Amino acid sequence: MTDAAVDLDSRPTKIMYVAEATAHGGREGYVTSQDGQLELKVAMPPALGGDGDGTNPEQLFAAGFSSCFHNALVLVGRREGFDLSGSTVAAKVGIGPNKQRGYGLAVALSVSLPILDQEVASRLVDAAHQVCPYSNATRGNIEVTILLG
Repeated sequence: MTDAAVDLDSRPTKIMYVAEATAHGGREGYVTSQDGQLELKVAMPPALGGDGDGTNPEQLFAAGFSSCFHNALVLVGRREGFDLSGSTVAAKVGIGPNKQRGYGLAVALSVSLPILDQEVASRLVDAAHQVCPYSNATRGNIEVTILLG
């Protein structure tokens, strides 16, 4: 392993929390969390041939990525002395066939930092993208586009 590879290693050095969830019935069933905080009906969206009468894995991934990225953004903002009250992060997660006869995802994050100038906002977004566990997990695996508006 080269020094560059060590610098890019984003694996945790210590596990501080473990989330547990179970799927029952795949995309036409329900999901639950071990602690009982999550119990959701899952259904295929109409665009994929379903009735849309429930959430779906892409919505759950979008919710997780947007909340995690927003938390990373607030963290790096606080470290640099900025109050990011009023900021938001919205995520769009797309799914479609890939070249290996499977399926892949693409993510677009829309970040709103209304109280900061563009240069500072861009710097904070770049820093958050290095801190966020979802960003680190997806980097090099799926396309993630970040739009600053």
